[in-house]
Amino acid sequence: MPTKEQLPYALYRAEQVRKFDALAINKYQIPGQTLMGRAGKAAFDLLRNTWPEAKRLVVVTGSGNNAGDGYCVALLALQAGLDVRVLELAEHEQLTADAAYYATEFINAAGQCSEYENLPLDCDVIVDAILGTGLNTDVRGAWASVIHAINHHKASVLALDIPSGLHADSGTVLGTAVKADHSISFIGLKQGMFTGRARDYCGEIHFHALDIPARIYASEILACRRIDWQKLKQRLVSRPRSAHKGDFGRVLVVAGNKGFAGAARLCAEAALRSGAGLVSVATHAFHAATLNTGRPELMVHAVEAPSDIKSLLNQATAIVIGPGLGQDPWALQLLEAVLQSGKRAVIDADALNLLASGAVALPAGTEYVLTPHPGEAGRLLQTDVTAIESDRFAAVSKLSQQLRVSVVLKGAGTLVASQSGKPMAACSQGNPGMASGGMGDVLAGLLGTFLAQNEDIDDAVCLGVCLHAAAADVAAQQGETGLLASDLFEHLRGLLNDIG
Repeated sequence: MPTKEQLPYALYRAEQVRKFDALAINKYQIPGQTLMGRAGKAAFDLLRNTWPEAKRLVVVTGSGNNAGDGYCVALLALQAGLDVRVLELAEHEQLTADAAYYATEFINAAGQCSEYENLPLDCDVIVDAILGTGLNTDVRGAWASVIHAINHHKASVLALDIPSGLHADSGTVLGTAVKADHSISFIGLKQGMFTGRARDYCGEIHFHALDIPARIYASEILACRRIDWQKLKQRLVSRPRSAHKGDFGRVLVVAGNKGFAGAARLCAEAALRSGAGLVSVATHAFHAATLNTGRPELMVHAVEAPSDIKSLLNQATAIVIGPGLGQDPWALQLLEAVLQSGKRAVIDADALNLLASGAVALPAGTEYVLTPHPGEAGRLLQTDVTAIESDRFAAVSKLSQQLRVSVVLKGAGTLVASQSGKPMAACSQGNPGMASGGMGDVLAGLLGTFLAQNEDIDDAVCLGVCLHAAAADVAAQQGETGLLASDLFEHLRGLLNDIG
């Protein structure tokens, strides 16, 4: 999700933002009209900067404060000499007091207001001021038809605060939602805008705090953290001149049942490329002799029984198990051996499916990182993908709390729930090109390296997630379609060394 300006890293639920708004009005004596005016000006300034050639605007309004922001945008556009029309979905008697004030100001300035009938063809930008952050039920009837018309119009779309129809906390689409090209969020960024299907609807996200006192934010604990490589890379330090390979962790990758050597290779090479000192691979004997062809730095071991990896487990700083592992007795025995080792481990792919089947349980007292995609998360929680995607925040939190582990819920806007107790994190990098086979194997390898090198498990997980997404974004500059997991390797090194 590209952004032109640096967004805040704190994300909030809608209720928290409403509390900030109330504090600004009641404690700090900033009138609601003033805040609404600031929101309207911020949105209008963004509109002018984004579409400087736009001459004809249509503002579609509902009945809440979101509508008031829209009327304010319309008033400013009128004063700037633009052709602007307001199409209303609610009677003026239904408007909040502050919204009614700006509606009256617009009308008194000879602004064009009319009941919504249809969208004119001759407009350059549509401003979505229909529904705000208080929406909790599906959009239906005439209002849903309006949103459908907006989404099928040729004009660009600017959404105020949040695209109408999106749930501000979960990011789920409530029946239907406006697909905006740009969205400007006020006072606090809403966490739902940064994960799942919301990424298809928000477009480029912008923010304005409306100049409320900074100390207001101290009244609430943030609901979630936005994370990206630009910020997290500051935690890395250059290697000392006296460094040796033992300083950077020994990662053991337990992966690759018969016929699945590729998953093991991708995972292990990712661990190497992200800076692990040594990487060993415990894999099926069928392809052990050829797995490191073209990558001789990998130390590959044929494994037929759990006893074959005992010494490897003892030497490992961190373990990754699961890519291409399968779910047969061989795979189960290896997973049991890894869990009995007491070592930090990334549990991925088929290892997650074995865990979900009840064939094995996680022992207490060890730091594990689970990396499910929504399907695997559904199996672990005994539900389906639809339920997981309807509230990704709730799903990742429930998994982490139930199993007492750190969880990476993969997908658009990957979420991290840490067993360290830190607030949840949402990665705001990544792109649709990552929807291809092997990407999860690469992520598992990166996590293995950072787990081997960082004492703090939350730091390790967030670094791995963000490096993975950042490398994919660099690779996608040549196009998202056709992006391969192995395309990330050439970019990992540059990102890891650009930490000054």
